[in-house]
Amino acid sequence: MKKKVEEVLGKIRPMLQRDGGDVELVEVDGTVVKVRLTGACHGCPMSQMTLKAGIERIIRQEIPEVTQVVAV
Repeated sequence: MKKKVEEVLGKIRPMLQRDGGDVELVEVDGTVVKVRLTGACHGCPMSQMTLKAGIERIIRQEIPEVTQVVAV
């Protein structure tokens, strides 16, 4: 599953990088994906919305067995 998540993050990454941010996979713990937002995304007031409405939505759409994406 980790490889699938990395592939999906590869699709998401360019959108974040355009705004000076990035996302890295920390670990896959069962059906929970743990990521770290970096660059401009780290500490941004909109980062939770980016995480839930963007990153989590896309990952769950592509990998239905994922139940949650959390920032660590």
